[in-house]
Amino acid sequence: MTRRILTFTPGDASRKVRAQLSREIAAALRAEQPTRSSRRERALPEPAVPGPFGPGLAAGGYWNLAGLHVPPHEATSQHIAGIYPFVADAGLGHRGPIVGVDLNADALWHFSPWEAYIDQSDRGSFSTNILVLGAYRSGKSATVKTLVTRSIAFGHQVVVPSDPKGEWVAVAEAMPGGRVIRLGNGTSARLNPLDRGPRRSDASDEQHEQMVKQRRIGTLIALVEMALGKQRLTAVEHAAIHDALDRCVARTSDHPTLRGIYMELGYLAGETATAFRAAEGAVQPRFVLRRFVEGDLAGLFEDESTVEFDQDAPMVVTDTSELFARGELAAQLTQVCSTAWIQAVISDRAARRTRYVVREEGWRDMTSLASLQMFQQWLKLSRHYGISNIVILHKMGDLDAVGDADSLERSLAYSIVGDIENKFIFRVNHQEQSALQERLNLPAPHVAMARQLRKGEFLAYVGQYSYLVDCFATSTPWEQALFDTDDAVTANDRDTPLPALTDTDLDAFWPTDAPFMTSDSEAVDGWLAPAPDVGSTEVPDRPTAAASEGGQQ
Repeated sequence: MTRRILTFTPGDASRKVRAQLSREIAAALRAEQPTRSSRRERALPEPAVPGPFGPGLAAGGYWNLAGLHVPPHEATSQHIAGIYPFVADAGLGHRGPIVGVDLNADALWHFSPWEAYIDQSDRGSFSTNILVLGAYRSGKSATVKTLVTRSIAFGHQVVVPSDPKGEWVAVAEAMPGGRVIRLGNGTSARLNPLDRGPRRSDASDEQHEQMVKQRRIGTLIALVEMALGKQRLTAVEHAAIHDALDRCVARTSDHPTLRGIYMELGYLAGETATAFRAAEGAVQPRFVLRRFVEGDLAGLFEDESTVEFDQDAPMVVTDTSELFARGELAAQLTQVCSTAWIQAVISDRAARRTRYVVREEGWRDMTSLASLQMFQQWLKLSRHYGISNIVILHKMGDLDAVGDADSLERSLAYSIVGDIENKFIFRVNHQEQSALQERLNLPAPHVAMARQLRKGEFLAYVGQYSYLVDCFATSTPWEQALFDTDDAVTANDRDTPLPALTDTDLDAFWPTDAPFMTSDSEAVDGWLAPAPDVGSTEVPDRPTAAASEGGQQ
């Protein structure tokens, strides 16, 4: 409660009396206030014991006032990295090949889909497949080529089932042991999409036969439905294809071909007395397969394969660039056949090989319901077979060519792409903003960032984390000249093709007589030696024999 003091002065008092009363009131107020001590009077006396502290409170004394001394903070670099503003992401570690530079952490960015899959931490991924999305001239192809070619040194292999532009041919020819299978353009090479493939040692006889039959039936149905466009096969047509395949397998001793299926469908079409009216169901599929036997695709897929898949080759490329000039439908049919032949060979888990399967123009593998189902099954079995599918798209709008709006085909295509956990998003056009947010569930700030990325930069989504990577920051002049696809050139268009690297060339870049080595085959820091002086603009020539013998860089 606040105390109030009231004073009353007689009204008839003289000035002298009023002044005296005012002095008395002021003296009374001062008397009620506590006495004020000076700073010297408030100071503590000298301590009885010399030193910074006195005898202590336990003795009934006091503490001396001493200046506060705070020792400097000491911690390890691992803990000090968490103090703001020195915040940098730890990245994916050093396992796998170098893909580029992590611009947020200012460190090298290593990536391997198999290493990310076996990572049990929160940075691990649940899939080995990769979606690569970006506009033209954003650096997609060069980045994918950088990833897969540098992965060869880690024991991985590369397979390109269909190269529609011929841009992978030059890369395969420059790799020691690379293999190129050319289709069309007067070559005699043929691929049989109904090949049995290698025997799976981890499956029983019944399981193996069932898988082979399902793959053959899926390939035939995908070819027929793709040629028919939006029309789907009826139950009678399905039964006719199954019956034709069984007859062809029995007639050819388990070596069916598209020509054999075509002939069996012709026999079925003439058998009007069959119980399930197979004659009606054999007409449409037979007209489709006629294109492979007698039409514009004759001489490519209708008979037994004349080439073999090299299991030990570091890179195998199927050059289909000549066939893609025959029209979009021919390109789609060719891609289905070549992919089916490749899958029959590499889907062997017992081989214990890890391979990248690069799917250029990946939307062409999803142009019908049957091909979509095959593609979805292949993506799901990728981990089982040790395969990493790299699906390359220019934009999400490419999938609009799959079926009609709100159709089952288009919904399945968007679902397949959205389920790919590892994503490399390059520069995109402004029309892609809504599609990236709706279909891929990307944050709005990331979508805005994707529109401003420079060539070779991409947003990498691996598991639950995202990274901003610059691939071209680590590219060598040799890689830049080999991976350049801006001019859309093929190997036959080059005036002076790039020289292929030989074993001698690799020894020159990775010398075996480095200063630190444990044996003749284990050079510790050979790759750390300075690179040869190749200039700033010219492509490096082959190392000389003297450099190879002396180990000089």
